Amino acid sequence: MKRLAAAALMVVCGVGTTTAGVGALSITDSDGQTVTLEAGHPSLKKWLLPAAIPAPEGNKMTPERVALGEQLFFEPRLSVHGQTSCASCHAPERGWADGLPLSMRLMGERMTRNSPTIVNVAFNSLHMWDGRNATLEQQALSSQSMTGSLNAGAKEQGITNGELGIERIRQLGGYLDAFAKAYPGEPVSKETASKAIAVFERSLVSRNTPFDRWVGGDAGAMTPAQLNGLRVFLDPGKGNCAACHSAPNFTDNGFHNIGLKQWGEANADSGRFKQKAVEAMKGAFRTPTLREIAYTAPYFHDGSAARLQDVVEHYVRGGEVRSNLSPNLKPLTLTELERADLLAFMQALNTPYKPYDFPRLPR
Repeated sequence: MKRLAAAALMVVCGVGTTTAGVGALSITDSDGQTVTLEAGHPSLKKWLLPAAIPAPEGNKMTPERVALGEQLFFEPRLSVHGQTSCASCHAPERGWADGLPLSMRLMGERMTRNSPTIVNVAFNSLHMWDGRNATLEQQALSSQSMTGSLNAGAKEQGITNGELGIERIRQLGGYLDAFAKAYPGEPVSKETASKAIAVFERSLVSRNTPFDRWVGGDAGAMTPAQLNGLRVFLDPGKGNCAACHSAPNFTDNGFHNIGLKQWGEANADSGRFKQKAVEAMKGAFRTPTLREIAYTAPYFHDGSAARLQDVVEHYVRGGEVRSNLSPNLKPLTLTELERADLLAFMQALNTPYKPYDFPRLPR
């Protein structure tokens, strides 16, 4: 009752105006568009992902390519040292991330960035935290599992052949058949394997969350707390979250310096600036999707936020280090209820967890 009364008070006090019946609140979002917070309202349709999954010409999605790509994604023998796979850093049970603040290579060698989810990467225009890869095919080819980034221990063991992983794959009849079906006439090569992995990654799409169902017209799909959290999320005068986490994939595919403590440290990671030497890109990193966000802790490119609550509090403070800060980032004035409801809304961006059926790998 208290929450319903609070929602009614918001309407009466002019937070929004009712335009679609009792309890339907309309606000102007960060794009200057009027959005009516009513299940199935046409103003919300921009938040629904396109029906067609984007794919480049020459590497369209087929069942055979998805199946091959899935096997290669989980295949440690594809790596030069034969010990790690794509799934080592992108595990299905961890929201297709790895659950570590900073990812690790073989033998515990710590990397410098957090492993992001690959859910909905088909809708990203650039890949990696700094946008160094223009396509998923390029990203797969340049990853450790494909190129076999060799540490000193591997070199000491005489592992210096960057083709060693794919050479193992060529010796397995099951893979030879799978490549022939997926890419007839193409060689069993790192390049073709990268294409298959990219197809599989594009198949990992999240579009049936409570939020999606609510946007589609199911009024009971989200709770009153989540609806109020959506208001906070969209309102430029409150959370202003949608300024960067925009429709439909909850990312603008842009790069922003959000004022993390890491940016104030000596030898701080300069992020996108290494790829695009523009002042605004110093310390800027790609905006991650918020879809399936509950499964992908810890957060930020440096894994410095252990919980979603920590993420919200970071934005409420307006960041920690203010040099070169994104203009979208300003301290927020949110009540405890609004912060709690914003967190509740982000829970509506997740699908119920289901155990993953791992593929059988050729022997």
